[in-house]
Amino acid sequence: MRKLMSLVIGFGLGAAIGAAMVMLFSPTSGEQLVDNIKRGYAETMAEARKASAVRRAELEAELAQMRSNNKPRLPIKN
Repeated sequence: MRKLMSLVIGFGLGAAIGAAMVMLFSPTSGEQLVDNIKRGYAETMAEARKASAVRRAELEAELAQMRSNNKPRLPIKN
């Protein structure tokens, strides 16, 4: 358990230091950088939602096909 916590803390600390370094040494201003990050996040989320909707439609069509092929059968009595 200690190793896992150490890993999580190390990852979090590394991510925080990395983010700070990007903010300090980025060739764009802070506002532009934040806007770019927000825009990138919004675009990624829109693409993910679109992909999710397409996959959901595919799975629902597959389920409907499976349900139509597997009509309920009467139980066999011995």
